[in-house]
Amino acid sequence: MALIVQKYGGTSVGSIDRIKSVAKRVIDTYKQGNQMVVVLSAMAGQTDGLIELAKKVTQDPDPRELDVLLSTGEQVSVALFAMAIKSMGYDARSLLGFQVGIHTDKLYGKARIHQIDTKRIKEELEKGRIVAVAGFQGLDEDGNITTLGRGGSDTTAVALAAALNADICEIYTDVDGIYTTDPNICPEARKLDVISYDEMLEMASLGAKVLEIRAVEFAKKFNVKLHVRSSFKEEGGTMVVPETKDMEKVVVSGVTYNKNEARVTIKRVPDKPGIAAKIFKPLFDAGIVVDMIIQNTSEDGYTDMTFTVPKPDFKKSIQLVEKVAKEIGAEKVLGDENIAKVSIVGVGMRTHAGVAQKMFETLAQEGINILMISTSEIKISCVVEEKYTELAVRVLHRAFGLDKNQ
Repeated sequence: MALIVQKYGGTSVGSIDRIKSVAKRVIDTYKQGNQMVVVLSAMAGQTDGLIELAKKVTQDPDPRELDVLLSTGEQVSVALFAMAIKSMGYDARSLLGFQVGIHTDKLYGKARIHQIDTKRIKEELEKGRIVAVAGFQGLDEDGNITTLGRGGSDTTAVALAAALNADICEIYTDVDGIYTTDPNICPEARKLDVISYDEMLEMASLGAKVLEIRAVEFAKKFNVKLHVRSSFKEEGGTMVVPETKDMEKVVVSGVTYNKNEARVTIKRVPDKPGIAAKIFKPLFDAGIVVDMIIQNTSEDGYTDMTFTVPKPDFKKSIQLVEKVAKEIGAEKVLGDENIAKVSIVGVGMRTHAGVAQKMFETLAQEGINILMISTSEIKISCVVEEKYTELAVRVLHRAFGLDKNQ
């Protein structure tokens, strides 16, 4: 008997028929003698609908009350799913985040899980029940409902799998695995049978939307076996596993892109200790994630600093940085929302030279100008004009032979 955690996304439970289909799939696995914990997202479109309702009341909803509102989406899903299981002759129990004991910090809309109390779930499992847990939600130390941000149900599932010491965590979605790039942009994209935690971390952070980055972080930290599969097909998907020696033979495993970033530049910043801390502290306090950071060589005691932030946080970032710029005596603040980040990822980069050169030459041959560059051991990212995104992805995918079986 195995303990299996399964997670189903919004499209997988997007209608009553699909909820019933998921219930049948879960029962099939349960009938094989497995204990089942099922994490569900809100039905497709429901979270956006709730946000629209809030915006009709006010353009700036109170964060605490918005979390109370948004958490109802998953409550609907787990209740309907439990009803479906029971209608098919099996026992199920739906539990919300606070009932499970998913404890988080107080950052509404982007809360991070601190601890999970598994007692309630284990009690239900011992009674032979299928346990349905509302994804995306938890509670802070004061008992307030919190939400984990977009993709938070992935994080819920993997965190539960880690806390319960589950045998495997299966992420069911509307795609059948991890691909070398977005098949909608590049028809030659191939499904990967396996990918390392580190590669998946990079791809998730760089815009690949199949898995939420915090879910992969949990999986790596607690060595949770992850299987990304389709809700609509029976065949296997992609296993996310620890790195192996064979993985280094493939130089690049995937090409990702992210159109959800914006660029902020502060011109003529005084080049002295403490200035960078002053610039980024208000952004940190506001919960804004800063990604790429570039500082130019100092000239006459001044420098330019450029960084990227999520596009939804762009206007707020500009406001915060403009205020700091006045305080430190910087010249001006510039912004650009029409950018995209295109990246190549692969653990093989550690042992192969010339990868960056090949990437830069490939983009240059297509007349694509590179605005910013960022690297790590296993990834290279270039910021380009947004209009070149699809072209950049396709030519890089071809240049590194990802359109061929390796």
